[in-house]
Amino acid sequence: MLQGKTIAFLTASQGVEQVELTEPWRAVEQAGGTPRLVSTHPGRVQAFNHLDRGDTFAVDTTVRDSGPADYDALVLPGGVANPDFLRMDEDAVDFVRGFFEAGKPVAAICHAPWTLIEAGVVRDRALTSWPSLRTDLTNAGATWTDQEVVVCTSGPNRLITSRMPDDLKAFCQAVSEAFEE
Repeated sequence: MLQGKTIAFLTASQGVEQVELTEPWRAVEQAGGTPRLVSTHPGRVQAFNHLDRGDTFAVDTTVRDSGPADYDALVLPGGVANPDFLRMDEDAVDFVRGFFEAGKPVAAICHAPWTLIEAGVVRDRALTSWPSLRTDLTNAGATWTDQEVVVCTSGPNRLITSRMPDDLKAFCQAVSEAFEE
């Protein structure tokens, strides 16, 4: 159970893959945790269903107004545009890096590892991702594998990664289990 634990979900103001935000969010709630939407800007986040606009979601706080000390773990949903925007935002990159420095668990799905690369936290870690990130991750020093979920414990924290929306069931289960510890 995640009772008493607050989990940050970091997204840019647009471009997040909706199901990669909503399914892990629901899993955290069902496990008794409190999810919080953290973004680069206040207001609302525009989600997408692949290339089509999806729903919008209210931002709870921004990366400038909170930090890793406020949370027990971090989820990085994917989408192509979302992590690309995040990796260009210095405050967002610092926010992500802070979870690794604090030894707190981090979960990333699909294209989200782009932000991890920018934060400099993938070297000597085992990960998976959307297949097109394979070269980016290996060039950054990670060991990439094509599996539905990878849980890496060979670093300062527990790192959970998955490839795509089809892997969400395994991803959500791994997230719930890893965040309980």
